[in-house]
Amino acid sequence: MIKRETWYFDKPGPENTDACLDLLDKAAGLGFKHFVAPSTTGISGVLGARRLAGKGVNYVVVGHSVGFKAPNVDEFLEEHRQEIVALGGQVLKATILTHSLETAIALEYKGSAPTLLIANTLRRLGQGIKVCVEIVMEAVDAGMIPEIQEVVALGGTARGLDTLAIVKSAASKRFLQLVVQEIWAKPRL
Repeated sequence: MIKRETWYFDKPGPENTDACLDLLDKAAGLGFKHFVAPSTTGISGVLGARRLAGKGVNYVVVGHSVGFKAPNVDEFLEEHRQEIVALGGQVLKATILTHSLETAIALEYKGSAPTLLIANTLRRLGQGIKVCVEIVMEAVDAGMIPEIQEVVALGGTARGLDTLAIVKSAASKRFLQLVVQEIWAKPRL
């Protein structure tokens, strides 16, 4: 049996980032080897990279794809990418698996699609849990995280970090094999 404490934040948002980074340190100390974090501009990714530097872990920061905000706009700042890489991390700019194509089709044709239903179902547990699940699959799809491994996944709501979950990894093609094994922190919504 594993006994762990779960942290519930009063509200979502960046004010929970430091607490999530403390849990990130704890996970590294417990021997977890694979870590994934979301970051729009790269600052949350840098904060995690600083905490994990020199610990011999695989750290992947997942940002939005170029053009997510507007055509040809890259929200991820180059200086943040460089620092993450210098500290031993990796950066992936990826299409959000539950968003782009099907959102465009749903908006155009006034309906919904399976991945949007999945995204909205995951949001019942919080936006951060949805993000954790997405970025683990994106990192696996890119070959940066192996499948069928326990991954420490951070998530957030808009900016900063407010969620930490342990996720058994799977590629998006094998989404139904992905398991959220533990939730260490999330906002109470």
